[in-house]
Amino acid sequence: MSKTVRVNVRTAVNSAAIRRERRDGRDVLVVPSATLPDGVVMNGIRYPAEEIAKSFASLDRTPAPLGHPTMNGSFVSASAPEGMVRGFVGAWNENVRQEGGRVLLDKVIDVEFAKQLEGGKAVLNAIEKSEPVHTSTGLLCNLETCNGDQQDGAKSVARNIEFDHDAILLGEDGAATPDQGVGMLVNKAVDQDGKEIEVINSAYDEVDRELDWAADQAARAAERLARAPATERIKSAILEALGFPAREQPLNKGEAEMADEKQLEELSVKVNTLSETVEGLVKGLPDLIGNAVKPLTDNLAEIQNTQKAKDEAEKAVLVNKVVKGGLLSEDDAKATPLNTLRALAPKAEPGKAAALNGAFGGTQSGDEFADYDLNKVIDGEAK
Repeated sequence: MSKTVRVNVRTAVNSAAIRRERRDGRDVLVVPSATLPDGVVMNGIRYPAEEIAKSFASLDRTPAPLGHPTMNGSFVSASAPEGMVRGFVGAWNENVRQEGGRVLLDKVIDVEFAKQLEGGKAVLNAIEKSEPVHTSTGLLCNLETCNGDQQDGAKSVARNIEFDHDAILLGEDGAATPDQGVGMLVNKAVDQDGKEIEVINSAYDEVDRELDWAADQAARAAERLARAPATERIKSAILEALGFPAREQPLNKGEAEMADEKQLEELSVKVNTLSETVEGLVKGLPDLIGNAVKPLTDNLAEIQNTQKAKDEAEKAVLVNKVVKGGLLSEDDAKATPLNTLRALAPKAEPGKAAALNGAFGGTQSGDEFADYDLNKVIDGEAK
């Protein structure tokens, strides 16, 4: 004979394993967790490996509510509308697998969604502060009574396990009292048919996981302490190499600092080499720039010389023309700018020349050029 019960199994999370990811343009937190080791016995109930193997995949893509959702004093399914409204904080379970004799899974928390809810913000704050985080798996199963005394103390065997969710717990012992791991405030649940069923609260103490977390935190702290003196010395070496005053060294020099002496010396050599390289580049920069632009300047000079030769040849022609036309003397013509000579040249054409004074005896009568102003011609104003 068997009966259906609701079981909540609490476990601890290794906070150091929580990581941040970017998915589809959104920030998420991934919380690795675990539940139900093969063959574990809790509260007199044995969970056989074969029963877990048949059912653990049902945890995939289930909600990860904040606490087990309740309604009217009874547990309800986290996937039911009432459960979603009461417990969902933007978190769900995925990557469910069975490894090393236990069920492993990841909780994914959508950061932007969680920030919109008080419960979600509480979860994010706890993770940010590295506070203890527990999870609790809500499942349904049939209890089959054991025949005779069992060596492991089991009185019942869980059959037909059906996982509903794996919740996130904060500021509570989850489904357990501090001494027994049993007996939460809520002690009844409602199945999918609305029928009240018995609730069994269990806690699996993963001592190894807690020790791993403690050892990891202690190792990180020791590493930071050992690295601190050497870090300051490295900073000082870099500042000194760049020409800034070095920082004062700590008065206390421990064994960790002495152990890093060789590493610091190697870094100092690299910094000095880098400084020398930069100095060499700065000194050679003018030559590099000069060599790079020399072809351009040479080409420009060639163009300028060619144009100057053309202008001189043109001016010689124009000087000869205005002198022959009687507009200017040879010395004045040579001293006249090229643009002015260009303006005078058309006036030196046959039939348009004018004598500078009566001594030249032009071919035309004086009355014809009575209003002719040579100064305007020279200034480029004559038409």
